[in-house]
Amino acid sequence: MQQVGDLLSDKGTEIFSIAPGATVAEAVDLMVERGVGSLLVMQEGALCGIVTERDYARKVAVDGVSTESICVADIMTADVLTTGVEHNIDECMMLMTEKRIRHLPVVDGERVLGIISIGDLMKAIISDNQRAVGALDRPAD
Repeated sequence: MQQVGDLLSDKGTEIFSIAPGATVAEAVDLMVERGVGSLLVMQEGALCGIVTERDYARKVAVDGVSTESICVADIMTADVLTTGVEHNIDECMMLMTEKRIRHLPVVDGERVLGIISIGDLMKAIISDNQRAVGALDRPAD
């Protein structure tokens, strides 16, 4: 079973972040530009939240509020669930499914190392399953 550290090694550790005082319009523009569904909210190098497409849809789009008039801090999730490189993919999948989240920052203490998505986990699980099936298909010596 792959660990989160293995997944980050394959995927890469690039993260996209935004300041809590940035406007929601800036956050949406950055998500679209980078092709991502979430941004880590960082202040002075510290993780202070996460803002996702879901946050935008539930807290801004539904109410018809101007994205220029509210800050990321107003809609972000401040109580961010995280994982470490030592956790395995199954543990992360269970956590993300149970908490109904799609993005999980990977941290070492206070330092953000990367972020994994539910899609990243699914790819890794499928890859593990294909390897296992391939091993079963090999003739015995």
